[in-house]
Amino acid sequence: MSLPRIAIDAMGGDEGVRVMVEGASIARRKHDRFKFLLVGDQERIESALAEHPGMAAASEILHAPDVVGGNEKPTQALRRAKTTSMGLAINAVKTGDAGAAVSGGNTGALMAMSKLSLRTMSGIDRPALAGIMPTLEDSDVIMLDLGANTDCDARNLVQFAIMGAAYSRILTGRDEPRVRLLNIGTEELKGTDQLQDASAQLRAATGLAMSFDGYVEADKINRGEVDVVVTDGFSGNIALKAIEGTARFVTDLLRAAFTSSIRSKVGFLVSRPATELLKHHLDPNNHNGAVFLGLNGVIVKSHGSANAVGVANAVTVAARLLEEKLTERISADMAEIAPAGVGK
Repeated sequence: MSLPRIAIDAMGGDEGVRVMVEGASIARRKHDRFKFLLVGDQERIESALAEHPGMAAASEILHAPDVVGGNEKPTQALRRAKTTSMGLAINAVKTGDAGAAVSGGNTGALMAMSKLSLRTMSGIDRPALAGIMPTLEDSDVIMLDLGANTDCDARNLVQFAIMGAAYSRILTGRDEPRVRLLNIGTEELKGTDQLQDASAQLRAATGLAMSFDGYVEADKINRGEVDVVVTDGFSGNIALKAIEGTARFVTDLLRAAFTSSIRSKVGFLVSRPATELLKHHLDPNNHNGAVFLGLNGVIVKSHGSANAVGVANAVTVAARLLEEKLTERISADMAEIAPAGVGK
């Protein structure tokens, strides 16, 4: 059966066309039933495709004369949605020419364009940005929101939990993912009124395909004890940046320690397999691909600095969500809770 093709904003990302095309080509090796719509400067895309004949055979090019700048305000980008590679990639999802879009461009512009063009799903007030992070266990953890909504009420948090659980069922294969609300403590009386209200609603709900048991503190996010961490975009973005910064700090600290003396360099050679494993685990490229959940279509945000492997992971996320019908799962879950009034 033919699957919906994936639109790639070929101009998005710090490295531009070459890396976006190479990354999509890598992803296609695992998902060879997919076709691609490459959006951007036609001449540059054709030049990049010359190195990937298999990808070229599975792709169509849509020329876009403009590009959304990295520092461009979302309001400015919206005015050029019909001429930019980002805007045309999103529009392809709206018109059905593609089932998903992947971009490494301006996050604020991508969010604004996607929300205006695709609208939110029935029963969802706001889309949320969900990212994947490594844990000490075999499975990754999903956290949302990571910055799309800085101020959220209990209704928003409940909806985020439902969307995150649907995504996690695809990612982890768990029938009932472990969902927790990010808080400053695990006691029931800790946190804001919004958190306590959301917790009470999720505890009282029946029929939700998740295992909810209250709160998680920030130091437990990566322990492997939870599958979905739910929070507002303000706290989520701060937590994400703190985790990423700590990962870079550890990596740089180890590098400095292993090059400080001859003895340290010898120690590095002995421990190199372990340090390489650590480096691989902490490399954000291996967990690249944040998703705007709650829209009428799949939009995946690749990190702007992602290399080809990172872009491939973002494209793979889009492919898996199409294969596993994420939007249909979320719609079914929202319909399940509607009669009970949860999240209202």
